[in-house]
Order: sequence, then C-alpha cells, then structure tokens
Amino acid sequence: MRRLHTQMAPAVLQSLEAYVRAVGQEALSLYVDEEGDWQELDESGWSLIRRKLLEYTWPRVILGGSSPGNPIRNRFEYHGSRRVDVPGWRGADKEACVASFWLSTEYLEAHGPEHVRALALELAAPLPWCSGNGGLAILAPIHLMGMTREVYERCMRYPGMDIPDVEIFSSTIGTRIRGPSWLTFLGQPVLSALGGVEALRARLHTPGTTVQALEGERAVVTLGEWPEAGDRERGITLPAYRELARVLEPWLYLEHRLHPDFPPEALRQWERRFLE
Repeated sequence: MRRLHTQMAPAVLQSLEAYVRAVGQEALSLYVDEEGDWQELDESGWSLIRRKLLEYTWPRVILGGSSPGNPIRNRFEYHGSRRVDVPGWRGADKEACVASFWLSTEYLEAHGPEHVRALALELAAPLPWCSGNGGLAILAPIHLMGMTREVYERCMRYPGMDIPDVEIFSSTIGTRIRGPSWLTFLGQPVLSALGGVEALRARLHTPGTTVQALEGERAVVTLGEWPEAGDRERGITLPAYRELARVLEPWLYLEHRLHPDFPPEALRQWERRFLE
C-alpha cells in the first residue's frame, strides 16, 4: 500500500477487526512487544495494539494464536511506513505499508473457498492497496538453522506455495507485483498499464479463471475454485497460474533475501517458476 501509515490507520484497524470477527478473538492470544518477545494479548494488550495502529507513525504489529512453543495457526502482521515517497529518502519509491492475514488449511476446509474468498475481499475493501495475494503459503520460521533449505526444497516442488515475508516487502516492493496466486489483487498503476479490467480479462483464457472489477479502478483475479499447490514431480504445473504470470511478467517483483541455503540464483528460479 503506497500511502503513509498515518493516512490510512483507521482502514488497517477496520481490516484487523474484520479478521478478528472471522477467526474469533480467542484465536489471537499473543502479540510481539517492542523487544521482539511474545506477550499475552489481554485487554491491555488490545488497547496497546489499537493505540499503535491509530497513533504511531511507523507501527510494527504482530499478533498470533496458540502459545509460544506451539505452531501459530492464525496471525496478523502489519508493517506501516512513514517513508513512502518522502523526498530525499533513498528507496522511498520502494517503501510500502504491508499487511498479512493468516488462515489455517483447516479453516479453508471447514468453511470452503467461497467463504475464504469473500473474507479476503472484506479484508481488502477498506485498504488502499496497489496489489495483494491470497493463496497457499509456507509459513515457517525460515530464519532457523536448516529451515530455509527445507522451505526451498518444498517450494520448488509445489509452485503454488508462496513464501511471504512482510517485513522485507515493506521496504522493497513499491508498486511491483509478487506474481500469481489463487487470488491476485491488482490495483494502480499496474492495472491501468495492462489496459484495465476488460483488457486483462481478454488475455486470460484458462477455464475457471475469473476477473472481478473492484472499486477504485482495481480488480481481483481468481484462478479456479480452490487454491492449488501444484506438484512438479507429478506434472501438475498449474497452467492458469502460468498464464497470469506471463501477463504480469513486466511488473513482477524481484525479492532481496540473502541466505546461504537460498542463494540468489535459486531465488530467481523460484520467482520465475511459472515462466520457465
């Protein structure tokens, strides 16, 4: 989202409240404090989170469920920016405010894809986004020793699995597009560069692909009824995703992660997994 956080703070809180209604407040029981430690998300914790979102100029908010030693199935993460297009700030054109909402696969199976899609649209509606993605993802602590290699091996086999990193995106993505996912949200300036909704729709021919116009000269592309992981070893290469990737190629985002288990050449191969 290419706005200063202070210009859209109420919208972020509105989306968070919609997410909490969907998963239940009990599903978010922890938050990350200023030192990076998990704390109990009680009444005072919620007051702090609301204050950070509404009053801070550069908030970092991470909420999770479960307990510190167990897998977190639900998570909200937001990195606000005060440097979007700030004159004289190097890299200001790449700064963005970025939000992430996790849902478990159990939630998807229990409620079905139509419910999840409707929820994604509800979460997106208040926000002034340039782009967004909704689909299957590998949500793992890749900073842990050995975890990055495990993630790399899985993501190369299953091309429909994303590897999001909200913190990195907030300082590098600008208005670029992260590539296709089950739900690909396209706003400005990319949608106009594509010729608008009708021009985009005319370039996508795979059965099951739909393009829905949204308010504010934006759109969401849905690739089939359910999100798919694909499987290269079984020849499931996700043609709808490949078709959309070719359309979006001029605006694709190149990531900037550096890790010995995920070297630059491997990262580029993964980023172009739907193009080669």
